[in-house]
Amino acid sequence: MRFAIALIAVAAVATPVIAQQMTRPGSKNPALVTAGSYSVDPNHTLVQWDLDHMGFTPYFGLFGDITGKLTLDPAKLSAAQVSVTIPVAKITTVNPALNAHLLKAPATPGGKPDFFGPSPADATFTSTAVAPTGAQTAKVTGNLTLNGVTKPVTLDVAFYGAGKTPPQMGGKEGLGFTAKGVIQRSAFGLGYGVPMVGDDVTLKIAAAFIKD
Repeated sequence: MRFAIALIAVAAVATPVIAQQMTRPGSKNPALVTAGSYSVDPNHTLVQWDLDHMGFTPYFGLFGDITGKLTLDPAKLSAAQVSVTIPVAKITTVNPALNAHLLKAPATPGGKPDFFGPSPADATFTSTAVAPTGAQTAKVTGNLTLNGVTKPVTLDVAFYGAGKTPPQMGGKEGLGFTAKGVIQRSAFGLGYGVPMVGDDVTLKIAAAFIKD
């Protein structure tokens, strides 16, 4: 009986501590965002791409290990600037054969690869304009360089959350956004398989930043 009472007492003390530790540090409160310079969190920033596969199903893959910078002042959102670098060589799908095909060398020496080739340059996106469309949304236009081709792209961006990271993660200010846009892969010299495989590629982005 004494042992049971002791366990109940320990649980009563530990439960608030555990609950506090499990509380999410971020929230959808834009008032938590402070002005300054932020760096991309490469461990929690992803670009998903998906396109139609022969009219049967959508197919998607990911880019990760992304780096970059964000300069932001909540009082002057239109002046915000963001630039990111995406390592195309780390493109991934759930199919090892497709991964290899995306990075496969040309079939003939000096020829053009079907997709990126074995040593693709990093893709980059640099914003040129930010137009707020609501209290927590904006259209971000910028130059996307992919496969050696640069084209303007507009992304629909939404604020996701902000707050301070846990002490064990540095206790720094963090914030995140989601974004969505559509590009035509043929415009970037990646038209292999069109129209059997879709030309329109939907980009879905989860972007995490940590304040410098």
